[in-house]
Amino acid sequence: MIAYLFSCEHATCTVPEAYREYFRGSEEVLTSNEGWEPGALNLSQAFAMRFRTPLVHGDVTRLLIDLEKDGDERWSRFSEKISESMRLRMADRHERIFRQQLRQRIAEDLRRYESVVHVMVHTDAVNAGRVSLVTPEKSVLGESLAGEWSSRLRASDVDVRCVREADTGAFAGALAREYDPARYAQIRLEVSQSFFLEGKPLRWETMKKILLDSLAQAIE
Repeated sequence: MIAYLFSCEHATCTVPEAYREYFRGSEEVLTSNEGWEPGALNLSQAFAMRFRTPLVHGDVTRLLIDLEKDGDERWSRFSEKISESMRLRMADRHERIFRQQLRQRIAEDLRRYESVVHVMVHTDAVNAGRVSLVTPEKSVLGESLAGEWSSRLRASDVDVRCVREADTGAFAGALAREYDPARYAQIRLEVSQSFFLEGKPLRWETMKKILLDSLAQAIE
C-alpha cells in the first residue's frame, strides 16, 4: 500500500496584519512571482482531492519567510527589516508548524504503509510550457516514480524533463536524508505558470487533469 502526501510551500502572498507596514507601497511585488507561485495552491488542492489526503501548505508570503530555506536565507529584503524577536515568533508560528506537520505525516504514513509518495508542488515562472520532475540525491523510489510519471506525461504530448540528483532546497534535502529512500519518494513538481496565467500551451484545467491522471497511472 502507498500513502500520498502533497505539500505547497509558496501557496499564498498573504501578509498578516502585524507585518503589513513593512510592505506598504510594495503590493505589486507581493502579488508578483517574487511573493508566491501563482497556481501552485490550486494545483496542490486538486492533487489532495484526487488522492483523498490532507494538503500541507504555507500560509504566508515567501517574502516574509521562505519555507524552503534555512537560516538567514529564509529572510527577504522586506523581512530583514523586522526585529529578530518578531522574526523568531514568525518562524515558530509558520515555519515550525509547517515542517512539523510534514514530518508527522511522513512518519505516521511510513508506520502504516509500505511507502510514501511526497509531491512538493511548485509553479515555474521561467520555463514556459514545461513540466519538471526533480528528485534529490540517492532517491531510489523517487527516481523510479518520476521516470514512470514522465513517460505518461510524454504520452500526452507534455514537454517534461526529469532532473535527478538535484538540490531540492534546504528543508526538502533534510527530509530526503531523514527517511529511507527506498520507502520515501520525494518529487519536486514544477509546472510552468504559462498554463495557469495564459492557458498556453494547454488550458489550465486540461493540464491539471493530465498531471493527476498521469500520476495515478504511474503509481498503478
